[in-house]
Amino acid sequence: MKFLIRKFIHHLGNLLRFFQISFLRASGAKIGKNTMISLGAKIDVRRGQISIGSNCLITHGCYILSHDGAAHVIDSDDDGTGFVTIGDHVFIGVNTVVMRNVSIGNHAIIGAGSVVNKDIPEGAIAAGNPVRILKQLKPPFKSLPKVHKDLS
Repeated sequence: MKFLIRKFIHHLGNLLRFFQISFLRASGAKIGKNTMISLGAKIDVRRGQISIGSNCLITHGCYILSHDGAAHVIDSDDDGTGFVTIGDHVFIGVNTVVMRNVSIGNHAIIGAGSVVNKDIPEGAIAAGNPVRILKQLKPPFKSLPKVHKDLS
């Protein structure tokens, strides 16, 4: 019985993620194929532009922000809108905040709890608040799994 309940919850989560990604795409976000966005992640699609590549994994508690509501206080000409571009095969760890006007390159890994306030190059491992590059991977890059193993 426990196995059936876990399977049901797994499939229900997949259905909810399908609706979440469909809503984000309808709201203007560009999201590639086989990208998994946790139901606990927040993607800001109200202002600005968000583009997420294929085969990405965005984990629980992540905030991806394409605008800054307080920008006009610092610069009266800044309306606060911006962009976020995330490449293919990117992993973003739990509770990470990606600020506006940031690009994350293909095959990058962002550690949990990071605040990404600058561009991250392709193949970089970055973490921290503010984010800093810890290591640069050398090509050929390993991809995230296309199908995650069922551990039940």
